[in-house]
Amino acid sequence: MTELLYQTDSYLQQFDAQVCAVDTENHAVMLERTAFYPGGGGQPADHGVLLNGEQILPVENVKKTVEGVWHFLSHEAVLPSVGTIIKGKIDWERRYALMRTHSALHILCGTVFRDYGALVTGGDMEPLKGRMDFEFETLTKDLVKIIEDAVNAEVANAREIRVQILPREQAFQIPDLIRTKVNLLPPEIKEIRTVEITGLDLQADGGTHVRNTREVGYVRVVDYKSKGKINKRIYIELG
Repeated sequence: MTELLYQTDSYLQQFDAQVCAVDTENHAVMLERTAFYPGGGGQPADHGVLLNGEQILPVENVKKTVEGVWHFLSHEAVLPSVGTIIKGKIDWERRYALMRTHSALHILCGTVFRDYGALVTGGDMEPLKGRMDFEFETLTKDLVKIIEDAVNAEVANAREIRVQILPREQAFQIPDLIRTKVNLLPPEIKEIRTVEITGLDLQADGGTHVRNTREVGYVRVVDYKSKGKINKRIYIELG
């Protein structure tokens, strides 16, 4: 399995690793360790490059499988051989924007759960914008404004954001660890990664986040829609 460096250090922008497998059909390489986030939980996979000596190999997609993490390269790139030591470099501007966005969505989730007890039914994001679906029967313009103000109050509170990896049994002793309507963690996963916004939110999550809510910046709720009787969607953008 590939060592997932991003799980413990979201700020790691480059790393060295050995190529442990090559897929010529899909033009991809598996590395023994990686800082590239392979996508999941609504957060897109990272972009960036692998450097093999003087060769620059653009990474167009990243996917995690049971074998490890595959890095899909542009078809113009020359595939390195198994055993080659390469350097990986994340597209940091894009990654950091996604980190801010993901943390903003957790602030939104934590605030809505604290104030209204509403569970999440879905979510998605791209750099500096995202949406989250909640179990709300009604959602009005006035309520949306109250939620926006509450979210930005938590940004201004400069709350620390902490990551832990816990044994499954220990993690599931945490109340309300799963904030989605459906538990998406299969039973074969023995360790659970948690993300805590101190004093506000603690939940299972595999994505990348900033270290403090103040890094998120101002959050605007730009739209809201009804997606069903008890399913309401909130759209956000970051300033």
